[in-house]
Amino acid sequence: MKALVCNTVTDDFSGLSVQDIPVPVVGEGEVLVRVKAASVNFPDLLMSQGRYQMKPELPFTQGMECAGIVETVGEGVSAFSPGDRVVGGNKTGAFAEFALLPASSLSLVPDNMGFAEAAAYPAAYLTAYVALVRRANLQPGETLLVHGASGGVGMAAVDVGKLLGATVIATSASDAKLDKVIAHGADYAINVAQGFRDKVKTLTSGRGADVIFDPVGGDVFDESVRCIAFDGRLLVVGFTSGRIPEVKANMPLIKGFSVVGVRAGEYGRRFPERGKENMEAIWKWAAEGKTRPRIHAELPLENWREAYRLLTDREVVGKVVIKP
Repeated sequence: MKALVCNTVTDDFSGLSVQDIPVPVVGEGEVLVRVKAASVNFPDLLMSQGRYQMKPELPFTQGMECAGIVETVGEGVSAFSPGDRVVGGNKTGAFAEFALLPASSLSLVPDNMGFAEAAAYPAAYLTAYVALVRRANLQPGETLLVHGASGGVGMAAVDVGKLLGATVIATSASDAKLDKVIAHGADYAINVAQGFRDKVKTLTSGRGADVIFDPVGGDVFDESVRCIAFDGRLLVVGFTSGRIPEVKANMPLIKGFSVVGVRAGEYGRRFPERGKENMEAIWKWAAEGKTRPRIHAELPLENWREAYRLLTDREVVGKVVIKP
């Protein structure tokens, strides 16, 4: 994805207006989108610090996903037309006024969704879908434990877990955040500051959680091993705690659980047909009003530093969106 307005390091565009910046040619299979909203994700923060697994060559424009209006379509693009409301993205380029995107990355925004909600939706809900449906095979009546439940991906997992018929236990280190997660649909909430193993065991009559959704890692992962049910699935989604945990092989052997990695984007690349089905499924839910992201804040593009501060200071409940 290429942006028309770049936050470059080596070039000085300070004396130029938007009209002076060269407009790239829309190539075959590409779509030029006027960005109306872009979602801020934790990988964006890591990328800005050089700590993400993908390290784009400098200078580059950040932003993994955006929603906006189609300006121009390239040769071979028949699914979209100028004026269409679309959402999509890539690893970089969304924090801009215009973005050049591959048509294959785009979806139409449902009529019942605004641009901010649309931008905040795909990455979080695709991760939750791949984790809970494809990797964990979560079943109605099972218990789902969601760590980091107040984040964008965590709230999506709560949403999808309830839609799949699970009993959802949400965790966070803030009672105020947990109140909002309960309002979003979780059945139970646990503040992890005092530990959570015994409380999960109590809520599950000693059995433990069938599926554990863990984007946190570190100590949270370690304690999750102690409260997972036999035949449980411990989903490794990320490491926002900063520490990548380890588990001794005797633990999954004795307790009969699986440690399952989740890479939603890679899953779609490895299995293109399933990847297409995944996207169709989450957007169908959105169009039917069954799922909806929670927007914590909408900020102008020039306040992108404040967006990153909110993530860094763990103040966000849901997603932050920036608007050019």
